Amino acid sequence: MKNRFLILLSFVLIVGRDVVCANTSMVRERININRDWRYQIDDPDGVGAALHYSRLKPYLLPCANDFIIFGKRYQRPEGNPGENIAYVKSDFDDSEWRHLNLPHDWAIEGPFNIDYNGSTGKLPYWGIRWYRKTLELSQDDAGKQIYLDIDGAMSYASVWCNGQYVGGWPYGYASFRLDLTPYIKAGQKNVLAIRLDNPDDTSRWYPGSGIYRNVWLVKTSPVHVEQWGTFVRNQQVDSEIAVMEMGVNIENHAGKDVQVKLQTSVYLQGKDGRPVGEEVTQSMTKDIAIKKDSWSSARFQFKVDKPKLWDIDTPNCYVAVSRVFMDGKEMDSYETPFGIRTIEFTHNQGFMLNGQKVAIKGVCMHHDLGALGAAFNEVAAERQLRIMKEMGANAIRTSHNPPAPELVALCDRMGLMMQLELADTWQKGKRKNDYNLLFDDWSEADMRSLVRHYRNHPSVIMWSIGNEMPDQTTDQGVIIARNLTAYCHDEDPTRPTSLGCNKRDAVFRDIVNQVDIFGLNYFHKTYPVFKEQNPTRRYHASETSSATSSRGEYFFPVTTDVNDSRSGFQLSSYDMITIGWGCAPEVQFKMNEEYPFMSGEFVWTGFDYLGEPTPYNKDLTNLLNFSDPNELEKARKELEELGKIKTPSRSSYFGIVDLCGFPKDRYYNYKSYWRPDVPTVHILPHWNWQERIGEITPVHIYT
Repeated sequence: MKNRFLILLSFVLIVGRDVVCANTSMVRERININRDWRYQIDDPDGVGAALHYSRLKPYLLPCANDFIIFGKRYQRPEGNPGENIAYVKSDFDDSEWRHLNLPHDWAIEGPFNIDYNGSTGKLPYWGIRWYRKTLELSQDDAGKQIYLDIDGAMSYASVWCNGQYVGGWPYGYASFRLDLTPYIKAGQKNVLAIRLDNPDDTSRWYPGSGIYRNVWLVKTSPVHVEQWGTFVRNQQVDSEIAVMEMGVNIENHAGKDVQVKLQTSVYLQGKDGRPVGEEVTQSMTKDIAIKKDSWSSARFQFKVDKPKLWDIDTPNCYVAVSRVFMDGKEMDSYETPFGIRTIEFTHNQGFMLNGQKVAIKGVCMHHDLGALGAAFNEVAAERQLRIMKEMGANAIRTSHNPPAPELVALCDRMGLMMQLELADTWQKGKRKNDYNLLFDDWSEADMRSLVRHYRNHPSVIMWSIGNEMPDQTTDQGVIIARNLTAYCHDEDPTRPTSLGCNKRDAVFRDIVNQVDIFGLNYFHKTYPVFKEQNPTRRYHASETSSATSSRGEYFFPVTTDVNDSRSGFQLSSYDMITIGWGCAPEVQFKMNEEYPFMSGEFVWTGFDYLGEPTPYNKDLTNLLNFSDPNELEKARKELEELGKIKTPSRSSYFGIVDLCGFPKDRYYNYKSYWRPDVPTVHILPHWNWQERIGEITPVHIYT
């Protein structure tokens, strides 16, 4: 996982063969190993609770030691968990297992089950699954460090190599690295076995399942730049010059003290993510002494004349190439993409990018890709972002979890700002098996790894430490917020922290002072009240609107009553319906204009997503919406005629765009407001209504 920035080098969709990402030195290889895995459902007989998280926890916690600074580090106990289980053994015959390629989300294959809660997407994402893969390493790999990088596995991942327990990571949204070096046999076949244990009731939306993001094998020399081990920060930026600070951490696994030379050169980044052209500044060279089994850091400044700034219209990026030499021989080459830009949140004017006021026109996005499920597909993700950008959006909030690395790279490239979020809960959970079970042991590592992973990406403008946490109004919540903010500032002092608050009382408690920018989920009517209470406090609208609609469904008479849109479990496309805590888009537009200190907004949501089909979340939920017994009976009869007493809804109605990427009418409301430079006229509903001859049909226009 220490190949933090080379993630940006692969912009192709891997579907056919393992791929070696190009690099400036063959000393470091980063090989995509998505192809040719074997897959099996459930544990073999007799495993019982032997591989339960409670048993494996002492072996898993040391995997996070690189990210534990303020807390205690863990010592791995003796032993080899699972050594007697057939599936982990190198000589196990897995030829009868299913053959597949990654990324893989087993649940999206179904079957759908109407009896499941709406939050599941009506899909069976829970259960135990195994993946196995054979790796062939040449004798030339002897003496190298070999790492396994997993961008996302849902969840409680455990990994064995050649029958030996390596480790894992429980949080399904986290990207992580495991060191395979002690277990690899150079010049021979090596077998990886990965077990996932995805519990039910983990999420308010569809979390997905499987090894659903990319997997990489990384080979380095014993002396190399550590995982995500560089940073690039602005010291001074204007149109004439940029003064930058850079840090590089180098690890030494050579078995002795070493003296190395670090040389770093800076280039413009091409469309493929690689360096292009001549160096834009003179190369920097540092001599570094590194103790055995330790690491050392180098810091230096460099200047870029007439820098090409990153912004939402011209997303220019650079690449710093750091080469490590020992005894005149190149040991490693590591590329750090970065951008030059300034950001500032002010308490009165809102957000400033490169010294200019920019209204955040953001959308919240869950991680699934509709019919593709959670399995990451770069082409599909780019399409989603392109649709959002064409609407006028300039920012993405990764609600409510760390993203796929390629998504951040796409936003860098496309000029979309990002708010990256840690989790949906802290110590107090919202679901029985959600992140609250991991928070105490893993929150520092998960927070630090998120920040360290993405701190050089110019698209990232803030870190969100959580969303609508039940702890936000408690004394313990204040302590948690303070700690999470400290982790962020320690890893990255250049960006502010935020959180998504949905409890009015929290705004008047000390938690508001524990983050740099206080995020308000909704509360659009009380912005001036909060501002009067804390006039110098910086706020932003972290979640807004929550309008709901189906695409292409129009009901009459046209009202704002959700109950008048009940037919077939759809919601009227007249865009008159919002959930109680939200507001119509145009109401939020007015708030944004009247209160610029809020910096803009992040709309809930850009796309529909699997799970959370509010207001039809549970069986018969729609019948509970009626207080009038006559209306209730009318709805019951309609449902009986439909034969769908059990709620079939499995995806949200919040999206501005539907699951397939087709814009709803609401899309053009946002486009007409967010892109005033583009002539827009959108008329709804349909033109021909044969069944409404002689009746007045309301016509709405977005322009």
